[in-house]
Amino acid sequence: MARIFWDTNLFIYLFENHAVFGDRVVKIRQAMLRRQDSLLTSALTVGEILVKPIQSNRQDLVSRYQDFFQRPGISVIPFDMEAASSFAAIRQDKRIRPPDAIQMACAAAAGTDLFITNDDRLSKFHVQGIHFISGLDQAPI
Repeated sequence: MARIFWDTNLFIYLFENHAVFGDRVVKIRQAMLRRQDSLLTSALTVGEILVKPIQSNRQDLVSRYQDFFQRPGISVIPFDMEAASSFAAIRQDKRIRPPDAIQMACAAAAGTDLFITNDDRLSKFHVQGIHFISGLDQAPI
């Protein structure tokens, strides 16, 4: 059982059945369920996911997405004091934007085995507390 952190974009691809990336994300999730991996993400992800439904006044989607993140096997990691310390260390590298640093800091604070993102430039970084950072195309199925 691995602890796998998804960056925001993976959830968007899953929820919107994205034409290019949706199938890949579904296959990754199915493999995770078979292996009984834990799915992690941050509170920032939930906030980002809710922007469009709230903007569109789609309370049905707001409720659906909030319910999704409360399912067993899914952990929403807060940006707490431990994550704040990781954030400060990560932001020493100015190539990493603050939202990406928050995601990575939450993943690091949670002790993540694999961080998956579709931002390939993030896979080049090494963050204490995250064993591997992978682009979506390289993520194991």
